Amino acid sequence: MKYLILAVAGALGALSRWALAGAVQARWTGAFPVGTAVVNVFGCFLFGLIATLLDERMALPPETRLALLTGFLGAFTTFSTFTFETMALVRTGAVGLAACNAVGQVIAGFFGLYLGIVLARLL
Repeated sequence: MKYLILAVAGALGALSRWALAGAVQARWTGAFPVGTAVVNVFGCFLFGLIATLLDERMALPPETRLALLTGFLGAFTTFSTFTFETMALVRTGAVGLAACNAVGQVIAGFFGLYLGIVLARLL
């Protein structure tokens, strides 16, 4: 049953990532991979929010945590795409943008995670 939960939640997370990143990137005219950045930071925020709510406020079955955090958010955020797009910027000579992408997403990810934790504790 755990495999089915992970498969379904992971598929939904991957489809959500594709839809959100594509929608954001379609509205961006620059070379910066803003769609992936938005997905990763939003995913960090959601992870902080959901993990804190599950740990501190809700007594839900372990399958819920597995589905939401490992399945959905594991497939929703995308470290491999982030790394690939950063390397693509380096290959095209946009080393400054690559550095901004790498450092910016990590810092923004921590901030998003923190905001999610804070929000969960306020609810």
